[in-house]
Amino acid sequence: MALKITALTSVGLGGWYAGQLFEKWKHVQKDRDCQTSLLSEFSIERMPGLPIFGTVSAATPIGSNNNDSHLTSLSTSTSRTSQIMRFGFPGLDHVRSYDDFVLSYDRRNRIAHWVFEHLSKDNVKSNGDVDRSQCEFKPDKTIHPFFRSDNKDYKYSGYDRGHLAAAGNHKAHQKHIEQTFFLSNIAPQVGVGFNRDAWNKLEKYVRKMTEIYTDVYVCTGPLFLPKKEVDGKKYIKYEVIGTNHVAVPTHFYKVIVGQTKDCRLEMEAFVMPNAPIDSTAPLTNFQVPPESVERAAGLLFFDKISRDKLSKINGKRVGWM
Repeated sequence: MALKITALTSVGLGGWYAGQLFEKWKHVQKDRDCQTSLLSEFSIERMPGLPIFGTVSAATPIGSNNNDSHLTSLSTSTSRTSQIMRFGFPGLDHVRSYDDFVLSYDRRNRIAHWVFEHLSKDNVKSNGDVDRSQCEFKPDKTIHPFFRSDNKDYKYSGYDRGHLAAAGNHKAHQKHIEQTFFLSNIAPQVGVGFNRDAWNKLEKYVRKMTEIYTDVYVCTGPLFLPKKEVDGKKYIKYEVIGTNHVAVPTHFYKVIVGQTKDCRLEMEAFVMPNAPIDSTAPLTNFQVPPESVERAAGLLFFDKISRDKLSKINGKRVGWM
């Protein structure tokens, strides 16, 4: 009799465990289907596997004494980082992973090289409990004091503290939006005509893309572009602000990949001058070939995707489509 009870218990537990596995399988099957489709239809450039703990610093809040909580946060952050960086890292210089975005930090210029986000219709929805007014710009204490910027650097500089990962993209959780206010995610931007206007218009456009695409991957960063001077020679000149000499970029870029419901990938790239922009100028005025941004930034965007196999670039069909 005892053997029968043991056998029945084992069968019951086995059935429960199988059911749990099936539910998990259903949850990830859609993403796997897209990955399979992409692998079959697109030439994915295979890069050597990167040990995530060797290249990515988990920028978790400082001061937590709860070891179990830290481990859970780290595990979640690692999973989210893999999702955000699905199509490759543009570079590996001081990469830091936050709860809902990833960045590479430029210690010399005290701003980011690039910031990566993954957006979807669900995760850009505003949560009624999230209050932006409670957010404060603050130094990122996970950056060494020698290399981080401070609010004093921006005071009286004449520049806004401009977001790279837009605060408006991270309204699902209070912690997520608060992390966008770390100064590691901020760069000096002209206020009127740019940060508060044209750049904001581009940020809203990217969020609206989630109504068209199931997934939107966006990389944002600064550029320092040359300009011809009166002597006929080209120079790269830029201002620095504050005692930490925070660099003021001459331009900013966004490179975006949208994934359609049928797993097609489409790319758009924008470069805007860090200057007042005419409010009537359409965003298409600032579309550029993605490779021009790569050459200027010294980075390779979405390098796991073969560029000539994209369905569209800047709205135009390319390749075999």
